[in-house]
Amino acid sequence: MKKFLVVVDMQKDFVDGALGSKEAEAIVPAVVKKIEEFDGTIFATLDTHYDDYLSTMEGKKLPVPHCIKDTDGWQFDKAVAAALNKKTYTPVEKITFGSVTLPLLIEKAAGGEEMSIEVIGLCTDICVVSNALLLKAHFCETDITVDAACCAGVTPQAHEAALATMRSCHINVINDN
Repeated sequence: MKKFLVVVDMQKDFVDGALGSKEAEAIVPAVVKKIEEFDGTIFATLDTHYDDYLSTMEGKKLPVPHCIKDTDGWQFDKAVAAALNKKTYTPVEKITFGSVTLPLLIEKAAGGEEMSIEVIGLCTDICVVSNALLLKAHFCETDITVDAACCAGVTPQAHEAALATMRSCHINVINDN
């Protein structure tokens, strides 16, 4: 069985930058440990915006420039980057919450074999849930798990609501204390 880990948007701007939070900072050690101990194929998404961000639909609804390509805030958190760099991983740039390319990349990497997918990262209620639901829609018979201890939402309440949504859509949620 092929095992896949999807690390969602563990970038500086979401950890301790423009949109960072104490909850996001708190999950970094667990994310690093998960990456270091994972035995399988890793994909890591990068929320990717450009200088015109404020004129995009997202920028009009969330007028906080963040994850502008090639800036410090766009880079992976340093501890997460160090863990990823010890492994082989595929970066996946995405211009919106969910990546429609990610399921295709995983499908190709799986090569028709049975698989499982685990999703971790930021933010639970935006990009994690978007990617988890896209993966579940694409791989409806695949075991998909989200590790709540390796995720943080915009608020603790939004985090819990996203976990409930994912459970409702038959995504396994583990380590939800």
